[in-house]
Amino acid sequence: MRHHSHDHSHGAIDPALLTTQQGIAAIKWSAVALVVTALIQAAVVLVSGSVALLADTIHNLADAASGLPLWLAFLLTRQPPTKRFTYGYGRAEDFAGLLIVLMIVGSGIVVAYESMMHLWNPPTVQHLWAVGVASVIGFLGNEAVARYRLKVGHEIGSAALIADGHHARTDALSSLSVLAATFGVWLGMPMADPLVGLLIAAVILKIGWESGASIVMRMLDGVDPQVTEEVIHAIHHVPGVQDVTEVRIRWLGHRLLAEVNIGVDPSLSVEAGHHIAAEVQHQLLHHLRYLSNVVVHIDPLTASGEHHHRIASHTHGEFPTHSH
Repeated sequence: MRHHSHDHSHGAIDPALLTTQQGIAAIKWSAVALVVTALIQAAVVLVSGSVALLADTIHNLADAASGLPLWLAFLLTRQPPTKRFTYGYGRAEDFAGLLIVLMIVGSGIVVAYESMMHLWNPPTVQHLWAVGVASVIGFLGNEAVARYRLKVGHEIGSAALIADGHHARTDALSSLSVLAATFGVWLGMPMADPLVGLLIAAVILKIGWESGASIVMRMLDGVDPQVTEEVIHAIHHVPGVQDVTEVRIRWLGHRLLAEVNIGVDPSLSVEAGHHIAAEVQHQLLHHLRYLSNVVVHIDPLTASGEHHHRIASHTHGEFPTHSH
């Protein structure tokens, strides 16, 4: 029995649409902040020649650009399902997240290359005070963006936006590393500048690996086992449910889809079973805020679970013996 999700805010705004709007707003305003920060840093790079600050600037620009595919993905998820894409376009968000990870790794490789080129011939960094100020500006801008993205990402359940938030936080730490490099050059250690650039590259590649693991897990329909436990716990609180035999959950973008098999008294009427299924859906939608749709299979307790629905081996004309 299939039940469509309903709006628990009891208003006229679709929750999925609202979360998409929140995601787009987070991308838009954080991109503006990052571009302004990167332009200020780029101007200081031109007059100072700091490799560490150049690395941080490249990373900031890559971070701002990474919001574009995610923006497009959020716009796609607002489109209704079609006969070809019957689940809608939520998976586009996961592909956008994968593209963000590739951008993170790409920026890390560029930063590592630039730092290696200057490792044995470090440039003379001028206007150290300006480099220091630019690094502080970079830290403040990126930390503000990181908090904003992570807050919205956790609110709407978007792994791609959360990855972007961690990316911005890494940029903030990188900016502080530039400040440390500036201090090292000021003390007469010019090698500190490209060495910090390499350190930033290592941090960038690390966050790319971690974010990529999270995105790939969702693309493979992986969920936190605790979510499964929450589903089972919520269902067991519904009167009439005697067993929970199957639970299948997956992410589609920043929304969860669930399919469950529950066992009930075999003597119940179809109408009574329908009421139990409706209450199961109601409880799940209230307990899991990222859940957008639930498919509830009502089974008699004596034959609950998908293995009871399988058809035994049989033949069709001249075709070989097979089963479903």
